[in-house]
Amino acid sequence: MTNWLSNIWEEVARPLVQRPKRVQVAALCTRKAGPDDEVLLITSRGTGRWIIPKGWPIDGCNGPETALQEAWEEAGVRASEVQKEPVGQYSFDKTLDDGTAQQVVTTVYRIHVSDLANEYPEADQRQRCWVSPDMAAERVQEPELRDLLLHL
Repeated sequence: MTNWLSNIWEEVARPLVQRPKRVQVAALCTRKAGPDDEVLLITSRGTGRWIIPKGWPIDGCNGPETALQEAWEEAGVRASEVQKEPVGQYSFDKTLDDGTAQQVVTTVYRIHVSDLANEYPEADQRQRCWVSPDMAAERVQEPELRDLLLHL
């Protein structure tokens, strides 16, 4: 009986409880608005909540390149500069297509926006808006992302 419980723990329960975190890459898109910076927020496709562009790593791309690609696809961002070092990380629980939740750690790269395209891959699926970092922090739901925005 003890062997049976041990096998259940090792083969079923433990992998479910101790699943490794998934990794995403995000773009903190900013522009100068007078003396201050503004942050670009977009809506998520599923729930319509305010987020920053993000996605799964892209084969053949490093972190900043992936962030730039996500910013283009989700928000039509054209960049004047992409910082090579991340500005921080935040974690959240992502609901997957099968309905399960997976903890995701997201590395954030700052992108200085030169322009926004009117036509881009997800233009008909999302809204976007420029707001102050304080307003962005109020709109997003992830506490660690809020903190990152408040320290811009």
